[in-house]
Amino acid sequence: MKKKIAILAASLWTLSTSTLADTVIHAGQFFAGTGDTLQSKMTLVIKDNKIASISKGFKAASAQDTLIDLSDSTVMPGLMDMHVHLSSQHGGPQTYLERYTLNEADYALQAANYAQKTLLAGFTTVRNLGDSYNETVALRNAINKGVAAGPRIYTAAKSIATTGGHADPANGMATTIQPDVGPRQGVINGTAQAREAVRQRYKDGADVIKITATGGVLSVAKSGQNPQFMEDEVSAIVATANDYGMTVAVHAHGEEGMKRAIRAGVISIEHGTYMDKEAIALMKEHGTYYVPTIMAGKFVAEKAKIEGYFPALVRPKAAAIGPLIQDTFGRAYKAGVNIAFGTDSGVSAHGDNAREFGYMVEAGMPPAKALQSAMLNAAKMLKIDDQLGSLESGKLADIVAVKGNPLEDISVMNRITFVMKDGAVVKQ
Repeated sequence: MKKKIAILAASLWTLSTSTLADTVIHAGQFFAGTGDTLQSKMTLVIKDNKIASISKGFKAASAQDTLIDLSDSTVMPGLMDMHVHLSSQHGGPQTYLERYTLNEADYALQAANYAQKTLLAGFTTVRNLGDSYNETVALRNAINKGVAAGPRIYTAAKSIATTGGHADPANGMATTIQPDVGPRQGVINGTAQAREAVRQRYKDGADVIKITATGGVLSVAKSGQNPQFMEDEVSAIVATANDYGMTVAVHAHGEEGMKRAIRAGVISIEHGTYMDKEAIALMKEHGTYYVPTIMAGKFVAEKAKIEGYFPALVRPKAAAIGPLIQDTFGRAYKAGVNIAFGTDSGVSAHGDNAREFGYMVEAGMPPAKALQSAMLNAAKMLKIDDQLGSLESGKLADIVAVKGNPLEDISVMNRITFVMKDGAVVKQ
């Protein structure tokens, strides 16, 4: 009996000490995400999946703790990309054939692959703005359950368009094979269908709503910038989304479409290519975020030079719109518009997301502000800044690190050497 009691006591002691064990990180340089400077020699203590404490100097770890030595690195909050499409990646002419050859499972498996690449690139949270078959709803759930690896996903499921609009899945098809699409498939006309489409996305498990308020570049349709929603339709979408606790992200290149959306109370404008002074003033008045996606513009502008890479209807749009986005971003930033980081990855390659930082800095944004756009700014836009977006005690332990100083050389962000998500190390 005494022996059994001793064994039980030893087992309980082992369980209690393992439960009490922490992860201790020594950070040579530390960027909290709340300021514009680095701090030197800091210690972070991670308990379970949260930051328990942050202190100056390298504090010793106890025998049962795990010590992670990043004394030669700059430690930062996990990065956030507010505009990705995890289900696909543009690869030229064959991309337009995939809707005829791929099934739901194919898109889901592609999404799982690209999600892993995104996480290993240091992006621990993403906003996925458009599926084919709600595949990132399933992927989000799988990641949350721990049966798949990837970033924390906030998904719009299938985007909402009007008939013939940028996200109409029947665009470019012969009339003999065009599917019958409606609010369930994300195609609406009028306020009643607008409300129905939002409610369907709620039913499908979406976290946010995404609409295509103007024409787009890659859709097989003539205009890349015309307004495609009436103002009452956008207002109906925003009001219904608000009832269900969701915000509305808006694809928009043309100024009229984005103005209608801003006045309706959307959370963000994506791309914003032809943003004018009135649109900028409206964004500042309403607190609307701008998600620039400069990388996507660079990508399509470059590929438009290649004969046959895009369909004939797409190529002139890509050549005209793509080169303008970086300049629009520079003007918007200087005017004081709220900026949240976003790449439109899936147009460009997944895992290259951090290249966007370089383009932002080129356009006049200081490196610290560019980083914050993918940290606290993005978290505020998602309304999760009480949990993520900065390195502070009590917040979730999403942490990344690079060798070098990103405030002096922003290109080091392309070489993430350490990733922790929710207290678990996924890259070291």
